[in-house]
Amino acid sequence: MNTLVEILGWIGSVLIVGSYALNITGRLAATSKLYVLANIMGGLFFVVNTYFHQAYPSMFVNIVWVIIAIIMLNKKDKTKEL
Repeated sequence: MNTLVEILGWIGSVLIVGSYALNITGRLAATSKLYVLANIMGGLFFVVNTYFHQAYPSMFVNIVWVIIAIIMLNKKDKTKEL
C-alpha cells in the first residue's frame, strides 16, 4: 500500500507541475480541458498521498485545489452550451 501511495504522489506531482510548465511556456492554455483535468487528477492523487502521511494542511490545500478545478471545468462546460 505504501508503494502505491508514493507512486500516486509522484504522478500527482508530475501532472500538476507538468501542466503548469506547459501552461507557462504557452503550450497548454489554462482554460483547456486537459489542463484542468491534469490539475484535478494531480490534486486527487496528492490528497491520497497527504492523507496517508497525515499531512492534513497539505491535504486541505489539495482538496481546495481540486474543488477550484472542478468548478472551472463545470463553468467551462456551461459556457459551451450557450
